[in-house]
Amino acid sequence: MSTIAVIGAGPGLGMAIAREFGRHDFDVALVSRNPAKLDGYVRTLTDEGIVAEAFPADVLDHASLRAALQAADRRFGGIDVLEYSPVDAADGTPGPPSTVTPAAVEAAVRSQLLGAMAAAHAVLPGMQERGSGTLLFTTGAGSVTPTPHFAAANAGGAALRNWALNLHGELEGTGVYVAHVPIAVMIDAVIPGYPSASSTDIATQYWRLHTERDAAEYMFTA
Repeated sequence: MSTIAVIGAGPGLGMAIAREFGRHDFDVALVSRNPAKLDGYVRTLTDEGIVAEAFPADVLDHASLRAALQAADRRFGGIDVLEYSPVDAADGTPGPPSTVTPAAVEAAVRSQLLGAMAAAHAVLPGMQERGSGTLLFTTGAGSVTPTPHFAAANAGGAALRNWALNLHGELEGTGVYVAHVPIAVMIDAVIPGYPSASSTDIATQYWRLHTERDAAEYMFTA
């Protein structure tokens, strides 16, 4: 049985990805900082016939994140896919480049880039030893096509994108696949003037990337 670890698991995209992989017979390790919510997600997935377990951790606390992923590795006998998409309120703090503070950018980089690095470093040795694995890193589309009103989030996402694409190049041909997934739609929400899509439809692309391994980057658009 294969296992996916969903970092930043939430009721929308995180759960949709868990379901998508679960219906393809993956076990699911859910990681986020709220144990009560995680337990609820696990119950939901269990009721749907998916093997799932909660591993509470904060992506800003690299020691706890590493410990959670190590516990998931022991529980399931390895992590085959890691998907990273935590949501931090600081990332979405509005502000143009001319006024955004260094502290806001630092917070975005910590939650997006540095958290992703800590998560990847926790699972990569096992993947490299097995010669197989998938790392999927999610950001907003501003990481590729910046939206000035969200300068901090753009900077954090762009930093993660750069690192993920470099990691893809480093690991290409080793059996470990890395992809960056910028999302250019509102997820599970309809706001006039903005494109939208369901988390279920988006999640199918994560499975496609994992199985087809045909791109270092895939931008989801409406």
